[in-house]
Order: sequence, then structure tokens, then C-alpha cells
Amino acid sequence: MTPASSAAKRVVVLLSGAGSNLQALLERSLGGQVVRVVSDQLGAGALDLARARNVEAVAVDRREFADRQAWEKALREVVTEAAPDVVVLAGFMRILSGAFVSRWPTLNVHPSLLPAFPGAHAVADALRHGVKVTGATVHFVVEQVDAGPIVAQESVAVRSNDTIETLHARIKAVEHRLLPDSVTLFCHDRLAIDGRRVRILP
Repeated sequence: MTPASSAAKRVVVLLSGAGSNLQALLERSLGGQVVRVVSDQLGAGALDLARARNVEAVAVDRREFADRQAWEKALREVVTEAAPDVVVLAGFMRILSGAFVSRWPTLNVHPSLLPAFPGAHAVADALRHGVKVTGATVHFVVEQVDAGPIVAQESVAVRSNDTIETLHARIKAVEHRLLPDSVTLFCHDRLAIDGRRVRILP
């Protein structure tokens, strides 16, 4: 771990897909450095994106392990090697144990205005429910799914002709601003958890 708060924070990013949120992070000056990208999918496009930016990229493919416990142990070892100050879930589609998420401060971006529509199908659930507004949330991760203290939220209007794809595209555009903003606040020691609330320090 980086001991001094004045030192640049070490950021490890976990993800599963193409890495559009990773790209948004890499394009920003965060006050910290993305030192390793880890995917649970061997063929994730985000791994190539990271390597193209000279960021170490590792796959810990769930299919290569007998069970979740063995996979998470390997994942934990890969993350530990990078000595992160913060772990960022940027489209990571696996549930992590309480033991994992309590080891490091962990931030997640989610495509809804939590606590509404937690889980893996948030955009579809919002459309199915007929809401007029949904959005994006960045929160600290706890053992319960999508239940941690909220760092930032921004709303996105739902249009009458929206599909899952069109709505998700507009939510992602918000995520690409909200997640780097939140990671930057963390890297500058400006986030303080006070019970259920996250205070943004001056």
C-alpha cells in the first residue's frame, strides 16, 4: 500500500467487457495511477485497451477455476500484487465476497439511481418498471449487492421510444464522467464515509 496520502494513489481496475469506463479513467488525470487492469474474461477487449496504454493487464478467467472460492483467491492474489490504494469496478459483472471488498476501498459504477434497480439488469428493470428518470451511481462497495454508501449520482431521462441499448448508451455517457470524477476525489483524499453518507471534503 502507498503509506503517505500525498503520494499518488495506486488504482486497480476490475472489469468484464470492452472497457469504455476504463478508457474514461485512462484519459483523465486522476491524481493517481492505474497500475493494473484485471478481467474475469480472458478475451475482454479492455485488456488490449490497457496494454495499448502500457498498463499491466491480467485475466483471471472464472472458467479456469473449479469454484468461486478458488477463483476469488486467485483474483485477490493478482490484486494484492499490485498494492492498490483503491479498487475500481468498472463494469465488473461478478459478485465479490465481503472479505474481498473489505480489504481495500472499492468503488463501483452502477447504471441506475440506487437504491432503485440494483443488480445486473438495472437498465432493463427501469424500462420494465416504466420510470421517467433513471441514471448512474458511483458508490463504495460492501458485501450486499449495490448497497454501499453513495459517492455521486446523476439522472438520465427515460424517453418513450427507448430500448435497453439506447437508454444504456446515455447512462454510459454519464458514467464516463461520474466514475473518473469520483476516483479523482478519492485520489485527492476528499471522500469521507460517515455512516451511510459520503462527505466530499474541501
